[in-house]
Amino acid sequence: MYNLIIIFMITMIITNLVMILNIYFSKKMYLNREKNSPFECGFNPKNIKRMPFSIQFFIIAMIFLVFDIEISILLPMFYLMKSSNLYFYSVSMYFFLVILVGGLINEWYQGMINWMT
Repeated sequence: MYNLIIIFMITMIITNLVMILNIYFSKKMYLNREKNSPFECGFNPKNIKRMPFSIQFFIIAMIFLVFDIEISILLPMFYLMKSSNLYFYSVSMYFFLVILVGGLINEWYQGMINWMT
């Protein structure tokens, strides 16, 4: 039992020594502002530090994600049609679709779907 503990401690010490030696002997990186800046396709980080972001694009993306998740919930309901009661299936599918269409109509009337320039 003591041999196992000693082997474990020696392994830990060797691992720590290798990590410390790696810090001292590793290649030093010179800081470059352009290499450390995030890369975005189409954006030139040298000219403009802060570019405006379209809020309408963000809202449309969030609406897409919500409806995409709702559709992924809707698709397994067709599989449940085989194993469940037809009345229960019809009521639950109708209720889910009413909520889905109601949310779409609400977003339409609030003007979130219309793209404003």
